[in-house]
Amino acid sequence: MQRLDMKQLLSQKLSPQQIQFIKLLQIPTAELETRIKEELELNPALEEGDENDDLDEQDRDDSDDDDYDDPDSEFDNDDNTLDEDFDDRGEEQPEVDLSKDDERADTKESDDLDLGDYINDDEIAGYKMQGDGPGDSDDDREMPLADTGGSLTDILMDQLSFAGLDDKQAAIGRQLIGSIDNDGYIRRDLSAIANDLAFSQNIEAASGEIEGVLHVIQSFDPAGIGARDLRECLLLQLERRPQDDVTEAAERILLECYDEFTKKHYPRIQQKLDLEDDELKEAIALILKLNPKPGGTGPVGMGKVQYIIPDFILSNDNGVLNLTLNSRNAPDLRVAPAYTEMFQAYDKAAKKDKKMKEAVTFVKQKLDAARWFIDAIRQRQQTLLRTMDAIVRYQRDFFLEGDESKLRPMILKDIAQEISMDISTVSRVANSKSVQTEFGIYPLKYFFSEGIATDSGEDASSREVKHILKEIIDGESKARPLSDDKLEKMLNARGYNIARRTVAKYREQLNIPVARLRREL
Repeated sequence: MQRLDMKQLLSQKLSPQQIQFIKLLQIPTAELETRIKEELELNPALEEGDENDDLDEQDRDDSDDDDYDDPDSEFDNDDNTLDEDFDDRGEEQPEVDLSKDDERADTKESDDLDLGDYINDDEIAGYKMQGDGPGDSDDDREMPLADTGGSLTDILMDQLSFAGLDDKQAAIGRQLIGSIDNDGYIRRDLSAIANDLAFSQNIEAASGEIEGVLHVIQSFDPAGIGARDLRECLLLQLERRPQDDVTEAAERILLECYDEFTKKHYPRIQQKLDLEDDELKEAIALILKLNPKPGGTGPVGMGKVQYIIPDFILSNDNGVLNLTLNSRNAPDLRVAPAYTEMFQAYDKAAKKDKKMKEAVTFVKQKLDAARWFIDAIRQRQQTLLRTMDAIVRYQRDFFLEGDESKLRPMILKDIAQEISMDISTVSRVANSKSVQTEFGIYPLKYFFSEGIATDSGEDASSREVKHILKEIIDGESKARPLSDDKLEKMLNARGYNIARRTVAKYREQLNIPVARLRREL
């Protein structure tokens, strides 16, 4: 049996303006420049320039009504809340005074139009509806990367064209090159590549024929490219070196004692291959100099280079910390005066037909979009500065000296309470943002860490504990590295109440292997 129930629910929804602001807030400086360029191309009512340049001209206008060029009425932002919706701004626009001529006009050819009829219309599709579709595309967008030349695939394709292969072998070579990953390896089975050739290009090729072409590709630069595993990659690089006793010993280690080598069981290797101490040490040193990822480095174009653009600049002036926002985060944007004049011209028009209504609707949408974007950029600047200022005050000792041991335990909630904002807002500010200091460029996430209890009853930052842990490991004897149990006891002796599993967790976060793998000859 069907029932009709009435329920009262209270839910919270983000407005389209809030969604757009959130996306603007979380993107870094490099991507913000691209976003601004896109908006300038899409919205003709938005242009580069200082809005104050037009203030003198605006003061000389005869208009008694507020228009879209009044900076004081529209650009004042509240730090904690978004600006008013577009329809609220629209209510401040002048009402059109219809003349007697308009009243006598033929309604079939020309409709009288009250500006309020559409300024307050919430259904007008404007800028606030952009980006609301299937769209986390802004979140998935990659950071801008420097163009360092051709890609690894292009370089390998160029070498393939000079390899002297026939048409079928060249097609197999292109398929193999397309299967090489970013590290320079082919991790797919040759049988699977044979199936791809058969289905996609109608080429029948046996695994032996494909392997023959693969050997040709493995002779390309960089050395080790096209290997199917790490051992093959290292052996391919050793084949190009001058064949001497050290190279021969290194090849024997990889071919006959690879498992022992990965586990650093050097006595077993020495006993199995009958090598002297010096021979073993030189061979191991040679292997360690080889490149385990030939696709990531090498000649120009072998890999992507990421340039970090700091969002904040922090300087120390005799103990006074001065925080400034990167100038790229504060672009000069303004509403195009031509669009404001178009809107004013409509107000003075005697007759309003449908075409004029469509035109002024378009103008109103673009003006709304331009004003909102300028407001969102300004509010982004204020939010970034407030958040970073709170971080600087919280971690003042570190920014004065640059000593990691001076870092205080700090979580997102601490900063959110300091600036009276939500934790999610602080998280978006800290994401993909960095600050330039006298000690280097640090990501904002670097300053957030949990607390570790000490014998004195105070909390120490986990960053401080990691720093001390790294110092201990760097100073250990590489012939007899310290185990996690010994590291735990040494940290406890320094007053840090930390368990062995926490030591292991911090060691892994520092990308430091276990004691056995840190052993050196």
